[in-house]
Amino acid sequence: MRPKDPCKANACMIQKCLNENNYQESACTEVIELMRLCCVKWGTKSFVCNGIKTEKPEGTKAEESEPEPENKTKST
Repeated sequence: MRPKDPCKANACMIQKCLNENNYQESACTEVIELMRLCCVKWGTKSFVCNGIKTEKPEGTKAEESEPEPENKTKST
């Protein structure tokens, strides 16, 4: 018998969320992020993580909150 998949519950939460939200991925970003984090931790031991991208997607809150570089010019 195969051992229990450590990320299967996350995969089920994604399916449930997508089903309840007419498959609008934007409504399920929190559960998708939980799945990504699970796959970062258990990727090689989790069958459901096969093919999941574990890189942090662009435009995340952490990236959006970075301050813009200031453009300092001398006025004469």
